Amino acid sequence: MSTIGSFEGFQPVSLKQEGDDPPSETDHLSMNDRDSGKKPGPRQISRQPSVTTSTLYPNPYHQPYASRKYFATRPGAIETAVEDLSRHITQTSGETVQGFWLLTEIDHWNNEKEKILLLTDKTLLICKYDFIMLSCVQMQQIPLSVICRICLGKFVFPGMSLDKRPGEGLRICWGSTVEQSLLSRWNPWSTEVPYATFTEHPMKYTSEKFLEICKLSGFTSKLVPAIKSAHKNSTGSGRGEELMVLTQPILIETYTGLMSFIGNRNKLGYSLARGGIGF
Repeated sequence: MSTIGSFEGFQPVSLKQEGDDPPSETDHLSMNDRDSGKKPGPRQISRQPSVTTSTLYPNPYHQPYASRKYFATRPGAIETAVEDLSRHITQTSGETVQGFWLLTEIDHWNNEKEKILLLTDKTLLICKYDFIMLSCVQMQQIPLSVICRICLGKFVFPGMSLDKRPGEGLRICWGSTVEQSLLSRWNPWSTEVPYATFTEHPMKYTSEKFLEICKLSGFTSKLVPAIKSAHKNSTGSGRGEELMVLTQPILIETYTGLMSFIGNRNKLGYSLARGGIGF
């Protein structure tokens, strides 16, 4: 919204009868010019420059109406989801949730998927939650003691890849990619991938609340100490390798990426209102 200042250079003019008021200074100048026979020069009108002020949102690149399309940002949606998931975890495993985050998972075929991550003393839980029906669709449980590597860095792709994305992410590994079978590597629906890759949710700047739970650095700062503590307290065959935290590029090995191109452009991995239909 902008407001334009007033132009004080223009003065109101009233119609007057002859003899009502004495001639003004301007009239005297005009008469003198006519008496002297000189051609009157152009009159100068002074104007004050207009003053324009703009009011912007705290983040001028974020459009508030766009956030209403995501069901996760609807009032009470994220609170209901965390309450449901925490109750389920307590009833099934007896563990208590120490923190939760709303992030975007990027699978091995570069498809984006909206996920809720919950952290307990022993487990990292990656949940696919339907914010439209308010129900958990899928839950993956990863013992913290088996996580051996965390990588932070920018996304990179093979040189011949047609499907590239900018930005940075986080990869959590609990196994070796060398041991990954060829079938699971090239199967877009495979659940046997020994790592998970995340980036920040697009609704990070919606509010202070979402800024906190969608921030990748905040999740990492809680995850690393929890993993180290789990490694220290675990014994026997359940204990994995010592945790390594690396800063290096994160490779996403896709080449054509037609499926992810269509899915990511249309946000198919999110609980999103699409016109008159929620998908």
